[in-house]
Amino acid sequence: MKKIVIIVLTLVTMLVFTSCGISAKSNSDTNNEETFKSSEEEKSDDTKEDKDTENKEAGSPLSKAEQLLENMTLEEKVGQLFIVRPDALNPNLTEEQIGDINSGGAISLDDQMKEMMNRYHVGGVAIFSKNVVEPTQLTTFIEDMQQESKVPLFVGVDEEGGIVSRIASSPGFDVPQIGTMEQIGLTGDSENAKNVGLTLGAYLTQYGFNLNFAPVADVNTNPANIVIGNRSFGSDPNLVAEMVIAEIQGLHEGGIMNSVKHFPGHGDTKGDTHYGYVSVEKTWEELKGCELIPFSAAVSANTDMIMIAHITTPNITSDGLPASLSKEIIEERLRKELNYDGIVITDSMSMGAITEEFTSSESAVKAVLAGVDIILMPENFVEAYNGIYEAVNSGVISQQRIDESVLRILSLKEQYGLLK
Repeated sequence: MKKIVIIVLTLVTMLVFTSCGISAKSNSDTNNEETFKSSEEEKSDDTKEDKDTENKEAGSPLSKAEQLLENMTLEEKVGQLFIVRPDALNPNLTEEQIGDINSGGAISLDDQMKEMMNRYHVGGVAIFSKNVVEPTQLTTFIEDMQQESKVPLFVGVDEEGGIVSRIASSPGFDVPQIGTMEQIGLTGDSENAKNVGLTLGAYLTQYGFNLNFAPVADVNTNPANIVIGNRSFGSDPNLVAEMVIAEIQGLHEGGIMNSVKHFPGHGDTKGDTHYGYVSVEKTWEELKGCELIPFSAAVSANTDMIMIAHITTPNITSDGLPASLSKEIIEERLRKELNYDGIVITDSMSMGAITEEFTSSESAVKAVLAGVDIILMPENFVEAYNGIYEAVNSGVISQQRIDESVLRILSLKEQYGLLK
C-alpha cells in the first residue's frame, strides 16, 4: 500500500516552548515549526484515497504484496502481525527464560524452532545480546531463520548507538563505536546524525538485519526521566526533529528499515513502563508544542514504522488505556491528525505496564482493535497468537482489519526487496 505522506510546511514565528521548559533558538523556531491538519482536512484526504482506490483501472496488476495476501491463510496472516524474540520459538523455554535479558538465548535454529516457525508463521524476529555470540554465528542464525520462513522476516534490533547497542556492545564485533545521541545532538549538525544512520546501516546489513528500532524521537525534557536520558538528541524539539530526519535518511540510504520511538513521547515521564504504569499529564495541545514535533518530522521523512509507548495520557484520552492499546491515540491522533499511514508497532508487550493489567491474549486483541499493525514480543507469544486468531473467527476482529495490517507489512517488505 502506498504511504500517504502529507507535509505541511507553514512557516510561522514560534513562541517560547514553555510546555517543554526550554527556549528554542529563533532561527530553529522559524525553520522547524510543524503544524497539524484538522480532522476535517484528514477526512477529505481519506475520502479522496478511497475514491482513488475504487477508481483503479480494471485489470491493473496487483503488487507482489497484494498477490501474496490473496493466497495467505488466516493462520499465516495472524503470524505476520508478530515480531518475537527467537527464544519465543523454543517451546522448552519458560516466559521468564524468554524475557531474561542475560541468559537462555537461542543462538542457532533447531528442529523444534523450525516447527514453531512453520506452525505460527511469525512476521519477524528481534535479536538481543543473548542471541549473539560472534559474527559467523549471528549471520548463520539469521540466514537459517530466513530460509525457514515462507515469507521473508523482519530481522530487527535495538541499535541506537550509545548504551543501547546490541551488536556494538557484543564482544568479537569489529564495528564503529557510536556515542550517545545526546552527544550527536550537542554538535548541532544534522550531518552527524545522518552519518550515524549510514554507519549503523552499513554494519547491520552485513550481518543480515533489515530493521533497526531507531531513532529515538523523544524530547528529553524531564531531568527525572530514567528511561530516555542521553538516548535522546536533546531537549529542543526542533533540534531533535532535524536529527531524527537525518538519521532516518542515513538508515534508509544504508538499506535498513527504521522505527522511530516512543510515540506520543516518553521524554517527560518519571517512571519506567518496563515495570508498571506510567502516565503523561500533558494535553494534546501541549504535546503538539513539543513532544510531537519530532514524530511529525519523522512522518515527513517517510519513517517505516512508529513504535507506540505503553504510557497513558489521561488528559488526552478517555479510555484509560496505554497508548499502545488506545484507538483514540492510534487511529484518531496518529493516523488522522498526523496523517500517518505506515506501520504502527507496539513497544515490547512483555513490559510491566502491559503484563500487570492484561493477559497476552487480551493485550494483543486490544492492540489490533486499536489500530496496531505489529505486536512486538508479547510475554506469551502462542497465547497472543491464539487470542487474535480466535477473535477473528468469533467476529471480534474483522478479516478486513487483519488484511489492512498484513498488507502494510507485506508492502514494506516488498518495498525493501524482501518479496521475490
